[in-house]
Amino acid sequence: MSVKYYDWTAYHANMRGNTVAIVDLDTKNELTYAKLDERAGRQAAWLQAKGLQKGERVAILAPNCPEVFETQFACGKTGTICLPLNWRLTVPELEYIVNDSSPSVLIYDRKFSEQAQELIALCNVPHALEIDPEDANTSYEQALAGSPSEYEAVTCTHDDVAMIMYTSGTTGHPKGAMITFGMNFYNMVNLAIPAGVNSKSVQLVALPLFHTGGMNCYANPILHAGGRILLMRNFEPGRALAVIGDPDLGVTHFFGVPAPYQFMMQHPDFATTDLSRIETAGVGGAPCAEAILQGWIDRGVGLIQGWGMTETSPGGTALDAADVLRKIGSAGKPLLHTEIKIVGDEGETLGRGEVGELLIRGPNITPGYWNRPDATADAFVDGWLKTGDAARLDDEGFIYIVDRWKDMYISGGENVYPAEIENVIYQLPEVAEAAIIGVPDERWGETGKAVVVVKPGASLEADAVVGHCLGKLAKFKVPSSVEFIDALPRNATGKVLKRSLRDRFVGADAPAIS
Repeated sequence: MSVKYYDWTAYHANMRGNTVAIVDLDTKNELTYAKLDERAGRQAAWLQAKGLQKGERVAILAPNCPEVFETQFACGKTGTICLPLNWRLTVPELEYIVNDSSPSVLIYDRKFSEQAQELIALCNVPHALEIDPEDANTSYEQALAGSPSEYEAVTCTHDDVAMIMYTSGTTGHPKGAMITFGMNFYNMVNLAIPAGVNSKSVQLVALPLFHTGGMNCYANPILHAGGRILLMRNFEPGRALAVIGDPDLGVTHFFGVPAPYQFMMQHPDFATTDLSRIETAGVGGAPCAEAILQGWIDRGVGLIQGWGMTETSPGGTALDAADVLRKIGSAGKPLLHTEIKIVGDEGETLGRGEVGELLIRGPNITPGYWNRPDATADAFVDGWLKTGDAARLDDEGFIYIVDRWKDMYISGGENVYPAEIENVIYQLPEVAEAAIIGVPDERWGETGKAVVVVKPGASLEADAVVGHCLGKLAKFKVPSSVEFIDALPRNATGKVLKRSLRDRFVGADAPAIS
């Protein structure tokens, strides 16, 4: 029997309607649970008035703002599917996603109006609403004001798709990971326990909400529990420290990739900021350097490390703060409602200390990819999700991610798949061969290096390669450096030996990537 999805905002509006749920730090606007539920209900009524049925998609292109959550909850009330769009992407990148998902509505922030209008025209999006934090008379606000708070509630179950989040694909095309209501629920349970989430929790949310880490670590779990989130549109380390240190705001939770922690730690206010109210500080998206862990521990804050993917909603494992220094480099142990195993090339389960591919299963795992049955089939074996990460277990059962089986690197917490960038570089007529490798970067953890072979008789400058990529790729995907060589190293089957390229340009002691 399928488990029914229950409306969180309706529950909290009834139980604690006057409690503040969301604070927009840029506008100072506050939404109580009663107001959040009312606005989500009015958007739900508007969606239904436009004829949207269960399963249709509602896209939103916006920075961190309350409207993202209003849209998520309106979709939950109507059975439509929320589609957060990555505003860092270029129009050609977004065009693929919008065409693939075919949303019936695009809600967009005015600062992205140019990109939105292009997408509406290119992808034939039937309906659109504009939001603007400084304008109370936008089409979005008019739609809500002109709609009743009553709507026809649509029954959804844990098996229904609540959201689609697109991830970079190994072939150059992103894939839409389907996030069900059940995945969201079990992620909230899984993360609430190690993070100590409850109705008194207050989180500063600085990661972008189009990212699963921004939406689900720990924003949604805290809203599910009846707590409060503070939304920051743009992360700035000094401002973040000021918010965390403000006793009137009472921040108890924070989550980020390693870079924000590093930037805050390097800020002159770090030493004097009152961090005593922080109960949980989570870090994920990339391995966290010991210096960052120690720097925060020295200020009395132990960082909870974790591993996960969009496909795991995202919680997969967690390393308790008490074990951070004792188990440096570990991703911890599986969360409550998850199972993991490490398998060899033939699918056999490996013993402690042996390196193999990390597999995971549980009710927090995606059922697959939107419109991609081929990718879905490739991603699973006997009900287990193949993560593409090489890992081992130590003698205490702690997980260590030791390599990447996928040809991928992580820059500032964002997964970057070289094939996508290589495909763009190959568009240059002067290019004979191209390969992208991840190289260490003090600020972002890793950035891309393009290794290019120029066609005989042609000439090409590094600036031209970078400039070409800037027009077609999100900035975090654009290579930070370019090297020109005579030929790419390949094995007997023709596969580019990226390990050899890393040995050459980074050093033989560099961590393996592929």
